[in-house]
Amino acid sequence: MIRTSFNDDWQTRRKVNPFAELSGPVAPFKPVTLPHDALIGQDRLAPDGEVTMEGGAGAYFPGGVFEYRKTFFVPEDLHGKRVQFEFEGVYRDATVHINGDYAGQRPYGYSHFVVDADPYLRYGADNEIRVDARAHQDSRWYTGAGIYRPVRMLTGELVRIVPDGIRVTTLDVESEGEGEGERAVVEVATRVRNDSIAIRTLDVAVNLRDASGNTVTGDVTKVTVLPGEDAVVRSRLYVREARLWDVDSPHLYGCQVALSAEGDPVDSDSVGFGIRSLRLDPEQGLRLNGRTVKLRGACVHHDNGPLGAATYARAEERRVELLKDAGFNAIRMSHHPMSRAMLDACDRLGMLVVDETFDVWTSAKNGFDYSLHFPEWWERDVEAMVAKDYNHPSVIMYSIGNEIPETGSAVGAAWGRRLAEKVRSLDSTRYVTNAVNGFLAVMSELAALRGQRSEGAEDGGGINSRMTDAGDMINYVSASDLVTRRTAESFAVLDVAGMNYAEARYALDRELFPNRIILGTETFPTRIDGNWKLVREHGHVIGDFTWTGWDYLGEVGIGRPQFATPENPRPEHTAPFPHLLAGCGDIDITGHRRPASYYREIVFGLRTEPYIAVRRPENHGLTPIGGPWAWSDSLASWTWPGWEGKPITVEVYSDADEVELLGNGNSFGRRPVGAEHRFRTEFEIVYVPGELIAVAYRDGVETGRTSLRWANGPVRLTAEADRPVIRAVGGDLSYITVALADAQGTLHTAADRPVSVEVSGSGELVGFGSAAPSSEERFDAAERHTYEGRALAVVRPTGTGKIRVLATAPDCDPVEAVITVE
Repeated sequence: MIRTSFNDDWQTRRKVNPFAELSGPVAPFKPVTLPHDALIGQDRLAPDGEVTMEGGAGAYFPGGVFEYRKTFFVPEDLHGKRVQFEFEGVYRDATVHINGDYAGQRPYGYSHFVVDADPYLRYGADNEIRVDARAHQDSRWYTGAGIYRPVRMLTGELVRIVPDGIRVTTLDVESEGEGEGERAVVEVATRVRNDSIAIRTLDVAVNLRDASGNTVTGDVTKVTVLPGEDAVVRSRLYVREARLWDVDSPHLYGCQVALSAEGDPVDSDSVGFGIRSLRLDPEQGLRLNGRTVKLRGACVHHDNGPLGAATYARAEERRVELLKDAGFNAIRMSHHPMSRAMLDACDRLGMLVVDETFDVWTSAKNGFDYSLHFPEWWERDVEAMVAKDYNHPSVIMYSIGNEIPETGSAVGAAWGRRLAEKVRSLDSTRYVTNAVNGFLAVMSELAALRGQRSEGAEDGGGINSRMTDAGDMINYVSASDLVTRRTAESFAVLDVAGMNYAEARYALDRELFPNRIILGTETFPTRIDGNWKLVREHGHVIGDFTWTGWDYLGEVGIGRPQFATPENPRPEHTAPFPHLLAGCGDIDITGHRRPASYYREIVFGLRTEPYIAVRRPENHGLTPIGGPWAWSDSLASWTWPGWEGKPITVEVYSDADEVELLGNGNSFGRRPVGAEHRFRTEFEIVYVPGELIAVAYRDGVETGRTSLRWANGPVRLTAEADRPVIRAVGGDLSYITVALADAQGTLHTAADRPVSVEVSGSGELVGFGSAAPSSEERFDAAERHTYEGRALAVVRPTGTGKIRVLATAPDCDPVEAVITVE
């Protein structure tokens, strides 16, 4: 079928009661271009205001019902053909009406779905499509609302290739793991549908091309399709000297399938794919093309920071680029299916994917969540995810759930088996996991574990002695005999036992379950050094996924630094309004790497230079009590005006034997570092402006150094686009970093001020924000305060030509960034 973008010329508003408009419209529509997040432009509300999505979980955004409409012309020559609309994602409880008639719905907010339009269309005339979407106390994170992913119009003949109807499978490949295969056997399965009343016999031509567009092999066969039926055509093809897809060399191929009848074209479609092999065993772990790969994983939510939930292709690509640059080789999309755009980016850039189905099954986590629809819709939503993922070589594993409480019960294990077998029936080429939280799986029986306190009192044992923080408590429970027994069947139905915050089970299960293969599907960022040591030492542990790789909206403050006070001696899980961000990402919502990211890169063995992070001097001497998701209150800056001559703590991360800290040429001594010291050390010094240098040594020989300089002199405003040239189509964007710096370009992290941006030419501003964890400023405004010296403007092209972004700030000269749109 022919796919045409259907993203322009929409209108949206909050939905109102139709009876309220009997005397005229009471809520105006506003024009929008898809993808569009209806929530991100709403005013956030304090908890005592209108009911919010889920308080701090939803970043204090209000819920609501939103309606979209579009008028479009349908030419007469489409009469008698098939017309459909493909929605990649509508959050949530979407209902679709065409010319006032009900045409379809989808309760789940993350599944793509297709609506048949032709029964409701008026040909040779204007038509109207309306889509309603609802978001209300149905999630544990910020979801956005509305048509947040792209929409396409599909048109084709009565005999055609169905959407997602081409599946390419590598049946066999010979490889030495170096990217060159002697031979690969590829099967192309094409599903052809006949909606006519006649028997149709067609020629099916399959053509495989390499990345340069050169034909490598092909096949032509015939298929006869009976009226009202589907037929699957299988072509077995041999690719000689195949180039294999790998994280380091992501070679891609294209497959085009063309239908014809007596030489006349009928329909065609094409997909991309990669040739690679997967193997799994408890000794060598996960092998990609014969080579063991340990998953350096990032859990990622779907929001794009200042854009909210709107899924632009460039936004997804940029996230994958930056995550890979930071040392990750795998993404777990949490806790919902990944977008097509991000899958495409993972394919191109060489990022492995664990795609996830649901956060809930039959047991609710929120008052109006997907558990209300799960029993009726789960199969269709699993089918949609697998259909979307099948041809993407980046996808290596499906997760059937996240922290599902039912996994600790017999009936829950039966549900898990049902989901796992459904996935396998649709795709037998990938592995199945489930992100199980043992603590939640036995929540109803925690009282029994508390009783162990008295049993272990004499030797200092018992659960309470092990609960130095929430992470210790969760791990202790997860490693208990109770969890072992209650989750045994739920793990047994999987290819890979996904474990959330349960590294205490890794070595234990090597003895208890010698055939069990484990993946740390969710782990605390503060424990990556110990966790990665376990991953390296145990063949049956195939990787670690941190919570989280990229910061996100909602679950506000779970990663924020906290300090003990007499009134609050213990950490609070949720931060009060106007907190906005979770604060636990290695990379913040603008794409800037935080200190935890560089620490992780060192632990992974990917960085030899040391890294300096300086704790904010205003908190010096206070007792940190942040939870296990909270990094230290530090940043890479040596600019602290007003703190001259006062004590300050400097952290240095390194895999070397020792590091030396120098300030303005004076040595503060050497301290041991490396794996035995958790790859970090601290220096307690007095703040003196100038230059700070860390030098790493191994066996007495310098292996690397890094430095921080203070920002000195007048503050200048800078504006820098991520790329000088972008495209007018395909969901492209330009990201412009607006920063405050001195004359030498040193970022001034202590001179924050409001910055305004004005966009002219062939583009428009679609988001403007900073990484401030707490703010009442809106992302759709043209003015924003910088945070730690930075803000980020996101611009969407509206046509070819030039985009000019003018940035202004008090006491700074204005600056301009120019982007070319082709």
